[in-house]
Amino acid sequence: MPDTRSPSALILSSFVAASRIGGAAQQYVLAAHRIDPVLVPTAIFGRSPAKGARGEPTAPEAFRRMLGDIEADAVFGLLDLVITGHFSLPEQVEIAAGFVERIRAGSVRPPVVIVDPIMGDAPKGLYVKAEVAEAIAGRLVPLADWITPNLWELGRLAGREVRDAKGAAAAARALGKPALVTSVPGRAGEIGLLLCEAGGGATLISHREAEQAPSGTGDLVAASFGAGLAEGLLPSAAAERAARAAAEAVEAAQALGVADLPLVAIAARLAAPRAAVRVERL
Repeated sequence: MPDTRSPSALILSSFVAASRIGGAAQQYVLAAHRIDPVLVPTAIFGRSPAKGARGEPTAPEAFRRMLGDIEADAVFGLLDLVITGHFSLPEQVEIAAGFVERIRAGSVRPPVVIVDPIMGDAPKGLYVKAEVAEAIAGRLVPLADWITPNLWELGRLAGREVRDAKGAAAAARALGKPALVTSVPGRAGEIGLLLCEAGGGATLISHREAEQAPSGTGDLVAASFGAGLAEGLLPSAAAERAARAAAEAVEAAQALGVADLPLVAIAARLAAPRAAVRVERL
């Protein structure tokens, strides 16, 4: 009989109740693509930590127990996608890496693994504990099919400063890991994503840069790109759709006058966004 189930995804990241960022935001993005999300929170916040909120990290044993319960329900063998994002503790990273290895080993058709190496950003630099950043780089990045760092995070992973698209392409090649790099400067007044494929090719997908964009676009991009790959799209098509979705969400936030990404209001548009982008092969 044909497999009629909905695709499913496991998200290992933060839960923020009142802001559309982190794993909770990714749930909405994946649902818009008809992908069933399972979120195991690494930390719980009431609102965005960028607004001064103090969250609670998930205790490592509780994190391990939640993943074990999900495994006991035979969910792991049905996963099409795994996304990792924010981690508060190095022990969480080690637990996550171990479970990703088990998911792969126990799956007839291993899921796509997207690692968003959330560590920091310019100009502030590192905003997780140094040992968390080291664990992500040492344990999760090697397990990833794709990584989705911003420019600063890519530079930290590659051990070099990265400022532009050409520098990002060179850093990704040196790192030896397929990457979709976020917040990459394009032409004047533009910003976008840089797709760095396994063969060394790089494509910049840029759109108009907003004067002030809501937080969470990186989370949206990782989820949208992962959804595309799980659906069987080529990386180039998945990346272009993710860029259009990010641009459309930011434009909608401006039009509606809201501070957060309006993921529910534009859910029907996330799977087929029409925002204009420029595609350039580097």
